[in-house]
Amino acid sequence: MTDRTALLATPAIELRRLIGAKEISPVELLEAFIERIEAINPAVNAITATCYDRARDEARAAERDVLAGGELGPLHGLPIGIKDLDDTEGLLTTHGSPLYRDHVPERDVVLVQRLRRAGAIVTAKTNVPEFGAGANTRNVVWGATGNPFDPLLNAGGSSGGSAAALACDMLPLCSGSDTGGSLRIPAAICGVVGFRPSPGLVPSERRLLGWTPISVVGPMGRSMADVALQLSATVGRDVGDPLSYDVDAAALAAPPRLDLCRLRVAWTTDFGVCAVDRAIAESFRSKIAAMRHLFRACDEVAFDFGEAHRCFDVIRAETFVAAYREAYAKDPTSLGPNVRANYELGAALSLADCAWAHLEQARIFRRFQTVFEQYDLVLSPTTPISPFPWTELYLKEINGKPLENYYRWLALTYVVTLVTNPALSLPCGTDQRGMPFGLQVIGRFRGDRDVLGAGAALEAAFAGIPALQRPRPDLDRLRKPVPALTSIVTHPPTGATTRRAM
Repeated sequence: MTDRTALLATPAIELRRLIGAKEISPVELLEAFIERIEAINPAVNAITATCYDRARDEARAAERDVLAGGELGPLHGLPIGIKDLDDTEGLLTTHGSPLYRDHVPERDVVLVQRLRRAGAIVTAKTNVPEFGAGANTRNVVWGATGNPFDPLLNAGGSSGGSAAALACDMLPLCSGSDTGGSLRIPAAICGVVGFRPSPGLVPSERRLLGWTPISVVGPMGRSMADVALQLSATVGRDVGDPLSYDVDAAALAAPPRLDLCRLRVAWTTDFGVCAVDRAIAESFRSKIAAMRHLFRACDEVAFDFGEAHRCFDVIRAETFVAAYREAYAKDPTSLGPNVRANYELGAALSLADCAWAHLEQARIFRRFQTVFEQYDLVLSPTTPISPFPWTELYLKEINGKPLENYYRWLALTYVVTLVTNPALSLPCGTDQRGMPFGLQVIGRFRGDRDVLGAGAALEAAFAGIPALQRPRPDLDRLRKPVPALTSIVTHPPTGATTRRAM
């Protein structure tokens, strides 16, 4: 292992310490990550548009600030990738859609504003499905993102580009977002950490239905400490998000590492309503057996999620009607099949359907909170299956039984979305096929800090248990491109510096 290889694998929080101590240069660090992107990205296609020249200018400025002894932000000098659903000033933002093929925003969204203010250096955008619809990161603008452990398999989504970039040490930090599992699922199957915060903790101005809590933005990283560091730089009230609120950012940056032997843990393979592959259920039970000695109590618990599937269908569809009504009216074929299906479902709903869904969500929420009268955490698998080929747009069946729609296989995460409790996906060894296994960790309502602390404690414990350690991809196998990853590209966007597998 070369020194540069070790540097790229170093956690972001340690890189920030080294920058502040003048032991590494932000300029040298950026160049190392750019070199890794150019060597590995052709094999996984995680990175889309880049802004290397601007990033280099900002890295030089960051270095001058360090040498001058100025005040440094918590992310000072750290390169970061921004999910291609979030507008970045002057940098191509396509949303994975031909409608935005040449869209170069004039301003940053508040998330990116805060990351820049904290000293992060926006280096690249990361790939997404069209408009974030679905958990297979592929679109006709950039092509497909392959899984770092096997590029012929999918990387999850919609934050698949971010997850794959982190797993390959192409960037030390990346942003994500999550409605039905878009942050947790790719983190799980790429072997990194993804944290879905409580709605409003990180303000999001791109949530059109501002009072609906199902969509959030959140951090992704290679360790719990990195995730907490990035999160702390983005939290707090903003007038663009009516759900946002004041919070102690410093407390989130350094959550307490909880004593696992004092925790009471509930676990479930399926929440009583989710289809889960038998082999994944077996893998999960074996992992519970390997970790149960860590806790004060570790009990299988039954849940009542009522009509969670129909409830999520309706509430999700409302957001698609709000976002894509004009585009659909103008030309339905301008939208991909996933987006079109969601819009059409929403357009057929009645007011009675919508009222019922919100009532059902409230009922599910209240029932779920009662588990925390006895337990501190709920554990489940993050995904119900091992990664499937990215050439399959979505999963059509589990255990031989057809699924109702293209996102039904995301149920393990979207039922948690409905209750709005903070949740993370933590690397937890591998599944029966040798692919990364994600453990979903769910905490109390608005208990974000405790979930971060529990995640850090679990991460430390798992490092000493071979069956639960975080897996790493073989990067030497990824130094040759996989041309098929971009085979669904029609016309590449213009007006941006890009690094892509062609």
